[in-house]
Amino acid sequence: MNINSIKEQWFGNIKGDVLAGIVVALALIPEAIAFSIISGVDPMVGLYASFAISVTIAIVGGRPGMISGATGAMALLMITLVADHGLQYLLAATILTGVLQILFGVFKLSGFMKFIPRSVMIGFVNALAILIFMAQLEQFVGATWIMYAMVAGALAIIYLLPRVTKAVPSPLVAIIVITLVAILTNSGVKTVGDMGSLTSALPVFLLPDIPFNLETLKIIFPYSLALAVVGLLESLLTAQIVDDMTDSNSDKNKESRGQGIANVVAGCFGGMAGCAMIGQSVINVKSGGRGRLSSLVSGVFLIFLILALGNVVVKIPMAALVGVMFMVAIGTFDWSSIKGMAKTPVTDSIVMVVTAVTTVVTHDLSKGVFAGIILSAIFFVAKFQR
Repeated sequence: MNINSIKEQWFGNIKGDVLAGIVVALALIPEAIAFSIISGVDPMVGLYASFAISVTIAIVGGRPGMISGATGAMALLMITLVADHGLQYLLAATILTGVLQILFGVFKLSGFMKFIPRSVMIGFVNALAILIFMAQLEQFVGATWIMYAMVAGALAIIYLLPRVTKAVPSPLVAIIVITLVAILTNSGVKTVGDMGSLTSALPVFLLPDIPFNLETLKIIFPYSLALAVVGLLESLLTAQIVDDMTDSNSDKNKESRGQGIANVVAGCFGGMAGCAMIGQSVINVKSGGRGRLSSLVSGVFLIFLILALGNVVVKIPMAALVGVMFMVAIGTFDWSSIKGMAKTPVTDSIVMVVTAVTTVVTHDLSKGVFAGIILSAIFFVAKFQR
């Protein structure tokens, strides 16, 4: 890579990357807290992970403009490990996850991505959109009409403001406006603070406090292998989606190594394993983020929010962030795949639907993708046996 390419990735879109990074940081907080709760650890574990991974991947990742952090798919795999062995073993598993991902990248196993059928990719994307949408519905449980009105207001700002001006990302304006309305009217709607407490403390470098022996390896290796595979699968598919959105290419093997390095760093700074985040990546791209600076800003601004503006952040209404995530779900779903089903081969449509349905039902992206690949292989073999 020459010096001009490096400059372009870092400084070719400074305004867009900085503003997009700020929006992403705000959207990272409630999800990082929620994923921490899912896995059974303190909310700060997810926040530290998102900070460490975002900053690290900005430097060593292979897909500029893609956002990585703590994710739901990874959190679900950690539940049993945390329940049975505690946080320290999770941190050790996170570091080992990173080492395995680095090896995947070194041996160029990411090249197998090109063999995933497009119909599986579309099913994966549509399933993610549905899961993102469904994840927001729990915020409406027990909510009053004020919550619905604020979400509608946020969506109105997000979609109408760009018709007036694109100087500032409309999702950022929506978050600020809805937050001000909630505070000034004392609306009583659910806020970020209701998701979990924030601690104003920087992460500290510490190796996991566990025995470094074969018994420990036997405990953490199965979890680390699962986390490494699922994390890379989600990261590389997300990278391909961002490639398509930005009409550019990325180095998938470098991304694998980058994800691995980021997880090693996260584990050493008290964070859980993470990977690329489709929702935040879409927010970043749609807010104008294209380069590495956007990921760096999102991580730095995230930790700044926690340390310096924690009292303000906890007052952000979930309605504003739900509106942003609804935008992500709508923008992520491949609507042309539905409109064009009449012209698409029946087998491709079946593979797409099976991939999406399996992913949504199991809440496991790897199972959905594997189901789609297996079905594609069956149809391929059947076609040549005729």
